[in-house]
Amino acid sequence: MNEQSTAAAAGTIDVGGDLTVNRLGFGAMRITGTGIWGDPPDHGQAIATLRRAVELGVNFIDTADSYGPDVSENLIAEALYPYPDDLVIATKGGLTRPGPNRWDPDGRPEYLRSVCEGSLRRLRLEQIPLYQLHRPDPNVPYAESVGTLAELKKEGKIRHVGVSNVTEEQLREAQGIVNVVSVQNRFNVTDRASQAVLSVCEAESLVFLPWAPIQEAGKNVGVLSAADRLGATEYQVVLAWMLSFSPVILPIPGTGTPGHVAENIAAAGLELTGNEERAIRDGG
Repeated sequence: MNEQSTAAAAGTIDVGGDLTVNRLGFGAMRITGTGIWGDPPDHGQAIATLRRAVELGVNFIDTADSYGPDVSENLIAEALYPYPDDLVIATKGGLTRPGPNRWDPDGRPEYLRSVCEGSLRRLRLEQIPLYQLHRPDPNVPYAESVGTLAELKKEGKIRHVGVSNVTEEQLREAQGIVNVVSVQNRFNVTDRASQAVLSVCEAESLVFLPWAPIQEAGKNVGVLSAADRLGATEYQVVLAWMLSFSPVILPIPGTGTPGHVAENIAAAGLELTGNEERAIRDGG
């Protein structure tokens, strides 16, 4: 590995056609406590992690009111407000937290409106650049949930709407209600069940935000081989592969330490060979 790369080495991508960000972001879930519950064990370290990400060129941060809950959003504001002019904060609503590692959907319009207002207060924003429906609620018609985000957009409380954890059919339903600019689904080297959704994003220039992007990296022989050649970590190779796999992918790896955030961002400077890209894609 050479000297520290910045997120700018990943190139840029447009969110919603008017927000240009570097194509390696930061996921702010891991700056909370164990089980994504409560305060982080080291408050100062969490603040330093957020500031280090921005120092290294990250200008897209993804969070959610359910991370903590509320903790992640509060930390972002504490660490970074007043925000750099180019920083895009994306947050999500639609999950409740009955306890550590527990997540229950709530897509009721009144709930979504309430948590959006809470995110605005915690993040100290007049308008949320990208607000995402965290997950469809099987007990609420999806059109009602998405329709609430459309109303909040008309009211000026959110600039752009995204969806998360959706099928292609749900994405199409949402697009019939409001202009959707992004999708956040699980996607990594061993889980590409959302390939069809990614293909839609590629065809229509939607941003695709892969969550759990570096999980199970060590199970891919191609990843291990490339890491050995490059003198890089498995996680760095996976992030570099994500960047090469599709031009609409905006990886948002998360961590709770400044050192690890620097490692992740250094992946933007890695160059995989065509053979390595194919080996990782094919699993070996």
